[in-house]
Amino acid sequence: MPLHILSKCRSYLSLEKQRSLMTMIRRYPTIFELFTIPTAPIPFNATKPYSQLCVRLTPAAAALAAQESHLKSTMSESLSGKLQKLLMLSSHHRIVLSKLVHLAPDLGMPPNFRSKLCNHHPDKFKTVDTSYGRALELVSWDPHLAHALPAPEAKSGLIVDRPLKFKHLRLRKGLNLKRPHREFLIKFEELPSVCPYKTTAVELVKESIKAEKRACAVVREVLGMTVEKRTLVDHLTHFRKEFGLPNKLRGMLVRHPELFYVSLKGQRDSVFLVECYNDKGALTQKDETSVIQDQLMELVIEGKRLRREWRNGSYRDDDVGNGVASEPDDVYDDVDDDYDDGLDNLFESDSDDDNNGGSDDDDNEGDYLLSPEKKQEYWSVETGDGKRDLQPW
Repeated sequence: MPLHILSKCRSYLSLEKQRSLMTMIRRYPTIFELFTIPTAPIPFNATKPYSQLCVRLTPAAAALAAQESHLKSTMSESLSGKLQKLLMLSSHHRIVLSKLVHLAPDLGMPPNFRSKLCNHHPDKFKTVDTSYGRALELVSWDPHLAHALPAPEAKSGLIVDRPLKFKHLRLRKGLNLKRPHREFLIKFEELPSVCPYKTTAVELVKESIKAEKRACAVVREVLGMTVEKRTLVDHLTHFRKEFGLPNKLRGMLVRHPELFYVSLKGQRDSVFLVECYNDKGALTQKDETSVIQDQLMELVIEGKRLRREWRNGSYRDDDVGNGVASEPDDVYDDVDDDYDDGLDNLFESDSDDDNNGGSDDDDNEGDYLLSPEKKQEYWSVETGDGKRDLQPW
């Protein structure tokens, strides 16, 4: 692509105005390479030819791009299965498309999934008009997909294989819980499992221990469908009504550290599925798209090594033959990437988007913490006569 065209895509690439496009390209020599192409003399009475500076992918990066494109073209069946499972989890077997947009990138879906993926599988689901906007509705129920994830294997780590004298709760390293919280989790684990596909939230008493058992199973199913087995807590709050999740969703996730890990890093909290990560914090089984992203990051790291060698003067010429761009020449040092050819910005938007992305969960979810001054039970259910029945959960 010519640089004078690429410079018009700053807003689409989310590049700051003060950042040089040439600097960004030359920062990744294993991903991009610069070259010139001859063009017709401009103007027509010019005496010497005019060379146009362009950028393209290196052979290694182009191979990764082709591999990713082929993978996305063959993932239609698996992605449609994810959408079908989400609709089967929904109470009315219908989800508004504007809500699916928030969760779609974590599920590995392309940006145009609403126009292509939703319309290419009429035997599974269809788009309908509702009072809340366009929605995706389930057409057929697949009994092969209506199975919850198997229970995580309990690894006791004991040398002698014998029955435990005390009930054991497997938690990640470095996590210490108070005794009432630990006893609550042991009681919760002993309860019979609830399949979220066969049991709806309406069938269970609201804010009961069984309802929380089902809500944890729903969140576990959704996280199991994501590419990195994690998503933002705000994305899950969009589906509280569809999936029958509690209002204080974040409090429920924090209350179950044996299943979920809530990260406070960044402006918005993320929730991870603990069973899919090892003790070092790495995924035990990576998705195919994650493997391609890891290979791309290896190319970026290799580019940093090459730039370091160029600065130190220890550059090896055999790196050029391995699909890596050659050492940048001084001819590009003085090139200005902000060309002005009279064309308007190709991706300029008239309205500014809100990039802050605030949380839409306005509920006060700090009630799950127990203060040392107040001794409260971990679970209480309100009976029909208005009294609160305290259960030793």
